[in-house]
Amino acid sequence: MKLVMFGGKGGVGKTTCAASSSLYFASKGEKTLIICTDPAHSLGDSLGQELGDEITAIKSVPNLSALEINATRKLDEFKGEYGTEIKKLLDTTTNLDEEDIDLMFELPIPGMDELMGFKTIVDLIEENKFDKYVVDTAPTGHALKLLGSPYLIDDWIKVMAKMKWKYKFMVKRFAGKYIPDKSDDFLMNLKKMVKRIENLLKDETKCEFIPVTIPEAMPIIETERLIEELGTFGMNVNKIAVNNVLESDGCQFCKDRRIQQQIYVKQIKNKFENMEIVQIPLQNKEVRGLESLNNMKELIFG
Repeated sequence: MKLVMFGGKGGVGKTTCAASSSLYFASKGEKTLIICTDPAHSLGDSLGQELGDEITAIKSVPNLSALEINATRKLDEFKGEYGTEIKKLLDTTTNLDEEDIDLMFELPIPGMDELMGFKTIVDLIEENKFDKYVVDTAPTGHALKLLGSPYLIDDWIKVMAKMKWKYKFMVKRFAGKYIPDKSDDFLMNLKKMVKRIENLLKDETKCEFIPVTIPEAMPIIETERLIEELGTFGMNVNKIAVNNVLESDGCQFCKDRRIQQQIYVKQIKNKFENMEIVQIPLQNKEVRGLESLNNMKELIFG
């Protein structure tokens, strides 16, 4: 397994589970990179170290580095690199003049910034400088947008390719032949990039998505929807992490709360009977910093 992704409803402990797991892989001697794709980054807060959009080694933890992806910056870099090709594509497939094309170029392409985030992950994996890549995704809605971005962009490519084909037909009709330009290469390379991402997501030997939930009604419903959506992407889901499970029954409140939670834990086991359920006990203090994350790591993998 090369890529392990954690996702789920906001506030269920995705970042904590991802960070703890990355510590575990690193402790086993695997050179690990943990990547945060959430625009509201909290990975640095969890690890107790300032992070950014450059790979940073985690202090006092051999084999572990972290990265908080800035998808907007990656998109700006992409536009800077391929701006000429994109404008050429708009010029040959539309009736827009140069001023209109410049305005169109500034408009965001739906899903493109998320795709750039994914492109960063795939590029890093293909560089093969790490043994394991752990991804801390944003809450469910944004995570699904991220995972769906290759398919959204693929539809955009098909439309542009169809428009480009009409242009080629007209040129051949009146000029006798068509000479491919950089915009053709751009579409082909973009298609290859999308395919690389799709292949990685669907490869069960390389990629796994682990939903994180808690024993409450709303998070369970959202987890069920998340897994259904992941299935449409052909993604591998074999286990679920159930966080904040109360184990103490030392007072009446704890007893009542535990009884209520066990109803939901049983519901989770019934709904996802073919999956491994990892129960993580509720901690008596906030899980933040390397010491508490290492303790959490033992609870998850011990």
